[in-house]
Amino acid sequence: MSSFIAGLRAEFAKVTTTRLWWILAIVLFGYIAVTAGGLGALFGALSNGDIAPSRGGATAQPVNFGSLAPLVYSFATSVGYVFPVLLGALATTGEFRHQTLTPTFLANPRRMQVLGAKSTSSLVVGAAYGVVALVASVGAGALALSILGIDTTLGDSDTWAMFGRALIAMALWAAIGVGLGTVVPNQTAAIVIILAFTQFLEPLLRFAGGLSDVTATIAKFLPGASSDALVGKSFFTISNPASSSLDWWQGGLVLLGYAVLFTIVGYFITWRKDVT
Repeated sequence: MSSFIAGLRAEFAKVTTTRLWWILAIVLFGYIAVTAGGLGALFGALSNGDIAPSRGGATAQPVNFGSLAPLVYSFATSVGYVFPVLLGALATTGEFRHQTLTPTFLANPRRMQVLGAKSTSSLVVGAAYGVVALVASVGAGALALSILGIDTTLGDSDTWAMFGRALIAMALWAAIGVGLGTVVPNQTAAIVIILAFTQFLEPLLRFAGGLSDVTATIAKFLPGASSDALVGKSFFTISNPASSSLDWWQGGLVLLGYAVLFTIVGYFITWRKDVT
């Protein structure tokens, strides 16, 4: 137990003694603030009927987004989840790139314990990224909505429950990143795969999932769809209303399953190999 705690401290030190974590955190904050603030203002204006299209001189009709505030706040995860994934992957692939695994394994030859400490520390860091993302989305989003006279729902317990689930989702995404880093130890390849899948491939697959019942059944088990189900709100649900969704607890279990699966596979195909 003492060696695990020592390993956990070492993993936190590896993250916090580099500039990468706070650079990504700053970019995450700015990205989410602009997205939530800008789209919050746009959706708010549409829901009020301020900029809705009109025909034949008729009064512009508002667009119904349902409960708008949680949707705006959910940009913290539906858009920001890529940042903890990248951090987790870079924390692992950096070990291979800079050969820091050698002294780590010399200090603690229990490789599964080392990987467990790295995954555990990533959960904490991922949750911290969740706090950063929520501060950005709630701060900018609530400001935009309040200016437009729309209820921010910050007094509702359901909204705060969603915040808690968002932190869990971001923590699990960081653990998925660690697992992916062990499966694909090449840092450049890991970054390309993560960005290609999260920004292009999965959105296309989720859109295609709404085309039929068969594809919808498959699409709801994709990582991003599972994360959105866990959080409970997502822009994707209004952009693709035909898509189906898991219950929040099912989405959490699926997301956890991805983290465990990638970590186990990575342990057996790369982590146990000799390092120089």
